[in-house]
Amino acid sequence: MPAALPLLRPVPPALRVRDLIDGEQLRTLFQPIAALDCSSIHGHEALVRGPEGSPLEFPDALFEAGRREGLSVELEVRCALLAMRDWAQARLPGKLFINISAGALSLALSDQHWQRGLGLCERYGITPSDIVVELTEHERVHDIDSLRRGLVRLRRLGVGIALDDFGDGRSSLRLWSEIQPNLVKIDKYFTQHLPAHAEKLQTFRALLQLAETFGAQLVAEGIEQAEELRVLRDLGVSYGQGWLLGRPSEAGARELPAGARAVLVSADIAVLPELRRAGGPGITADHLAQQLPAVSQATTHEQLYRFFNEHESQQAVAVLDAQEQPVALVDRSQFINRWAKPFFNDLYGRHACTLFANTSPLTVDAQTGLDALTRVLTSADQRYLREGFIITREGRYLGLGTGEHLVRSVTEARIEAARHANPLTFLPGNIPISQHIGRLLSSGRSFVAAYADLNHFKPYNDLYGYWRGDEMIRLAARVMSSHCDSQRDFLGHVGGDDFVILFQSDDWETRCEQICTRFNELARGLFDPEALAAGGIMAEDRHGNLRFHPCTTISLGVVCISPGALHRAEDVASAAANAKRHAKHSKQSVYVMAA
Repeated sequence: MPAALPLLRPVPPALRVRDLIDGEQLRTLFQPIAALDCSSIHGHEALVRGPEGSPLEFPDALFEAGRREGLSVELEVRCALLAMRDWAQARLPGKLFINISAGALSLALSDQHWQRGLGLCERYGITPSDIVVELTEHERVHDIDSLRRGLVRLRRLGVGIALDDFGDGRSSLRLWSEIQPNLVKIDKYFTQHLPAHAEKLQTFRALLQLAETFGAQLVAEGIEQAEELRVLRDLGVSYGQGWLLGRPSEAGARELPAGARAVLVSADIAVLPELRRAGGPGITADHLAQQLPAVSQATTHEQLYRFFNEHESQQAVAVLDAQEQPVALVDRSQFINRWAKPFFNDLYGRHACTLFANTSPLTVDAQTGLDALTRVLTSADQRYLREGFIITREGRYLGLGTGEHLVRSVTEARIEAARHANPLTFLPGNIPISQHIGRLLSSGRSFVAAYADLNHFKPYNDLYGYWRGDEMIRLAARVMSSHCDSQRDFLGHVGGDDFVILFQSDDWETRCEQICTRFNELARGLFDPEALAAGGIMAEDRHGNLRFHPCTTISLGVVCISPGALHRAEDVASAAANAKRHAKHSKQSVYVMAA
């Protein structure tokens, strides 16, 4: 008898968005948006969910299925109406943020849906000023004039306008300018790991300036870490959203989580990341690209001659294949010199311009950093400085870079970096030190300023030379950095063997003692065995007299700054320098005094 066939479970029918809409199976979750200046809830963003555990539970799958069924706009409008109902029932604090695309917004503003929406607002006890419309799907905004008219209609009722996910690659600065939103939500990419990325900090500073220009306020999305929140608060970002401030839930939130509140009310200030490398971080090859016309590899020498006559200021031209990928570079002066020779036109005029071109030009991707490009300046092949180089994006021609532009950019970047960072240790220099002291004074909290100086360093530097002297200074920087809390304590390099530490850590005294003990131990390893056996070196003093100098150690002059005791950064620096002098004269490793 044949074995019984296994029973097959019936395959459930595919879940349809139409069924979810008609069966009222969509749910609304609410995620709080916090006001960072007062640690309160500014509002909630409404987030739609399909049936729990189903393939259409989350928005990406749900709206993709809606697009396949031709229900994109209807789905968005239904989600918006559902959010209004659920938010009114939950009686949550603050404003209701509703995501909607330009297409769905146009439908919602049609007479039929407009009247229905106003009727629902009245029924649920919602005033239009309670609502903020978040404009999504920025790349699909085709009729900007129609959108602007619709937003004017909303604004007259008091509805707020927000631009969602600015900076995610789809959003448009032009759209920001065109619609003049009240709020601009900054994509989570710029928030994540913000305390460790100076370029993201600079982006937020630039966006804050734009917001001031356009009369908007920023909402930072994706806040998950306490230090991200602290940096954003100190930068002056108005609002924030993310798991640290509250996860999406059906109940929403009445107040912020205790951890987030503690950060927002704390008097501690963030240690802002600095652009510390002298090579010009953040500057890439695309900044150098001059978008100059190119020629095809089929171009003849005669045609190339006419090209250079028509483009008199162009010093070189890239030669491209059919896929717009560079295959050669022609230097203008070299080509004109050849053209001027007798019989060149007769012999080679109708030959392809690649015949005498540089078929192995320097080609760099648009994202190549300035540090890598700097090697061109010192390379053995100096043609690149004369001819220039080709810049590509994803392999296709973008433009040309010139040696002159490269030299100027490197010089400017290094001059700017030198103002802000010490080129030996890459630690923040005088300007960032003063700025951080100013922020500490403005915060109204107490802090500790420590001035570090190396004892008997000049004789060591004179005897062993600047190379080993630099190693001693870098050792001091490493030791101090390893004993500072990077999130609370600021370490700066004033110059030479002088450093400043601005402590917010409560255990600053222990950290100072550990710095001195560890440095004094490791510094001995930079002396020769004979010097170690003798306990020091014979070298000239500042007056030119030969005398014995003990091994190099470190001294810290420490001043405790109480709120209101000092008011200017230069006063703090002077007080710390005075404490340092007392430490050196009294031969104490750590000398503490009050401001």
